[in-house]
Amino acid sequence: MTSSKDEKLILVDEHDQPIGTGSKLSVHQDGLLHRAFSIFIFNGKGQLMLQRRALGKYHSGGLWTNTCCGHPRPDETVLGAAHRRLQEEMGFDCALHEAGTLTYRAEVSQGLIEHEFDHVFVGRFDGQVHPDPDEALDWQWVDLDTLHTALMTQPDTFTVWFKTIVEQPGGNLRNLKALALKLHTE
Repeated sequence: MTSSKDEKLILVDEHDQPIGTGSKLSVHQDGLLHRAFSIFIFNGKGQLMLQRRALGKYHSGGLWTNTCCGHPRPDETVLGAAHRRLQEEMGFDCALHEAGTLTYRAEVSQGLIEHEFDHVFVGRFDGQVHPDPDEALDWQWVDLDTLHTALMTQPDTFTVWFKTIVEQPGGNLRNLKALALKLHTE
């Protein structure tokens, strides 16, 4: 079985056009631009599901972040990969809608660099959650006012990509929440 660190990532140019592949660990060691996704799931009360990354993750272990994130494999679509990882990490699946993209580059723990062309998805879910303990140490629903306070007073408890996404003009959590809630009523 292939280790998570050996998994192949899709290298892309600044327009998200594939230019090759690389192993997950080497791509993050070298800070190469690669395709990724981040998922934000809201419940019917408008609360965001946060995940606390498992301590055994190869970077950013123990930090709070968005519901789920990951990388598509060379043979799958971004949306297909998002559904796969949501099921693998959090133990459920739901309808997802792409809310936009962004590119960022940031140093993370263990001397690694996240340099991602990130596809941001939103969804709504009110059912049972069954996270994989190797992926998520903990999870919680949080209202946006409480989250905003935590981001201001305890920024080091959150992943760098989560803070980057929510600071983007289109990544405003209230905008993502409105989109997620609207999708459920259509």
